Amino acid sequence: MNPFDTPAITDQVALVTGANAGMGLAIVRALLDAGYRVAATDLRTDAVAEAMASHGDRLACFVMDVSDSVQVRAVCREVEAHFGRIDVCVNNAGFLAYANCEQTTPELWHKTLRVNLDGVFFVSQSVAPGMKARGFGRIVNMASFGAKTGGLSPVPAYAASKGGVISLTFSFAREYAAFGVTCNALAPTFVKTQMLTDQVSPERQAELRAKIPVGRFCELEELAHSVLFLAHPLSGFITGEVLDLNGGLQFD
Repeated sequence: MNPFDTPAITDQVALVTGANAGMGLAIVRALLDAGYRVAATDLRTDAVAEAMASHGDRLACFVMDVSDSVQVRAVCREVEAHFGRIDVCVNNAGFLAYANCEQTTPELWHKTLRVNLDGVFFVSQSVAPGMKARGFGRIVNMASFGAKTGGLSPVPAYAASKGGVISLTFSFAREYAAFGVTCNALAPTFVKTQMLTDQVSPERQAELRAKIPVGRFCELEELAHSVLFLAHPLSGFITGEVLDLNGGLQFD
């Protein structure tokens, strides 16, 4: 297959999970602005539907719980029926509760893995066969700095779930590389979202910024730009990679 014989971006459909706020909403906006048709999915989709209403029928919203495999399969079929295909899948849906080892209950542990790890597998498993059949696809998974380092705060459930996402990324990349389908992950440190401001005190935020050499958190637009890069047809020789968005921060 000619690596440049790929569908034009304006013909492509991108599915984004966790699309109703924060990183997911920024990714939806960037994809729409770049010319993609976008299926935005989340537990609720009112915010993304309102914010992106000007894009008309190039956006379609679907309620989906990524931790429910039956619902995931049904919604992915619905997206394919609506748009005709899924070319790009951005596994962004995630859950984070700041709890150290001793504070992590069995319920919190299992919820974190169900959303962050099971969800990535269920959605990728549902979209990959169609990509394989068409000879083109891009899967972009949201991992984390914590997957490689344990994180700057003790969050064992979150770190373990994101470590699993990286392993899944490698596995899908190897399985589907021969069919024109790539699978990569992003590993951001801290992104400026409401989740960050709601769960981390201003004092702790200042401490974290001081550890990052560029002196700030990742902007939503920067994260979305990285998704666009990995989703682009010309990124077909990049697969099984984890792109760090860390502002120069290394594990110490």
